[in-house]
Formats: sequence, C-alpha cells, structure tokens
Amino acid sequence: MSEDQVCYTFDAAIEMAITMEEEGFRNYLSAIRQLKDKGARDLLRGNALDELNHKQQLEKALLDGRMDGGEDLDKPVPTMNLGYIFKKEELGPHSGVREALIYAIHLEKGAADYYQKVSSGCEGAPMGKLFAQLHQEEKRHLQALEDLYEKHFMTEN
Repeated sequence: MSEDQVCYTFDAAIEMAITMEEEGFRNYLSAIRQLKDKGARDLLRGNALDELNHKQQLEKALLDGRMDGGEDLDKPVPTMNLGYIFKKEELGPHSGVREALIYAIHLEKGAADYYQKVSSGCEGAPMGKLFAQLHQEEKRHLQALEDLYEKHFMTEN
C-alpha cells in the first residue's frame, strides 16, 4: 500500500508533516546559498521562514497532542496552476527573481500535491481533516506566489 493510501496516527501524521516542512526549508536554503541576486534571495528567504514557522507550529501540535486553528482552511483556495505552465528548473548563481519565484511555486505545488494525496487516503478519519488543512495552507502559499508572479511578470492584454 502506498503512503497516499494509508491513514496515520496523529503523531505519525505530524511527524510526516514536520519532515515535509524541513525538506521544504532545506530546498529553499540550498537555493538561497547559490543565488547572487538579492531580490531572489529575499523572496526565497521569506518562503524559508514560512517553512520554519510551519514546522514550529507542527512541533507544538506534537507536544500538545492536538492541532489548533485551521477553521478558515476549510475553504478551497483557487490557484492559477502556474506550476503546470512553467518548467521546473534548478536555480543557479545568476538566477533572478522570476526564476526564484517559479522555483518557489514548484516547491509549494509539490507540498500541496503531497498533502492532498495523503488527505485522500485518510478521508473520513480525523487525520484526513488535518492533512486537508495542511493542503489548503500550502495552496494559500501557492496562491500568494502566483499572485506575486502575476503582479510582476504577467503583462495585461
């Protein structure tokens, strides 16, 4: 049985989410270390800090034995699906803000897709709601990145 078909205990679900957030942070950190463009580094730094904040919230939930909040995360978050339009490319020292933004869009899309798969495997169980909330939270980040891309890089017709 694959991991998107399995429902987890609260502790296992939170540990898995912590690992996911840590991996996201490490991806951002790795990209930041090779970029020379200050704007691109700043953009990714903000997203890396978001990942650390999520990880801390999840670790607190692990200590408390429950996850608070998320009431507003029950509403679907629409995105433009720019992750399907732009090819995922690794960043290099000379990558700029546009490339960093596309990179971040792909990272957030990957996290959102992951949480969606796992929440489907737990549908109807308490952990299903937790993963659905994490999915919506990642989609909010994706939407914010896509809005930023639209504002700065998409021309109006």
